[in-house]
Amino acid sequence: MRTFDLAPLYRNTVGFDRMATLLDRAMSAESGTQTYPPYNIEKTGDDAYRITVAAAGFADADLTVESREGQLVITGKKTPRSEEDTARILHRGIAERGFERRFHLADHVTISGAHLENGLLHVDLVREVPEALKPRTIQIATGAEAKTIEAETAAS
Repeated sequence: MRTFDLAPLYRNTVGFDRMATLLDRAMSAESGTQTYPPYNIEKTGDDAYRITVAAAGFADADLTVESREGQLVITGKKTPRSEEDTARILHRGIAERGFERRFHLADHVTISGAHLENGLLHVDLVREVPEALKPRTIQIATGAEAKTIEAETAAS
């Protein structure tokens, strides 16, 4: 059994649409469909990550890094060579085909920067959880500090 039907999950839950969509996308994606360009994902700190994409042959003007709809989209489009440059190449072994690589970002993950170095595109990501969502400690009052609320009796 290679596929799962998530339709019952959509019918019987409220507010879990995004989770169901992520599960559906993960199960329907064929392994190994997109292999170009190769990339690494590394954790560089407690809430910091780096995606490194092998972009050999691409200049910074040929690459775009965008954040849209909870996704990081990296696109590479090589500017066409002139006929003069093409005529001098005896062997073409470096792939210069265009690509679009998408990464789904978790909540509160933002792009903090990107730079191209030695044919590698480094995209730095930071997870910034808002103060309202961070765990906080609630003080427990004891003894004399405790406040008591007295209720009026129904007879008075």
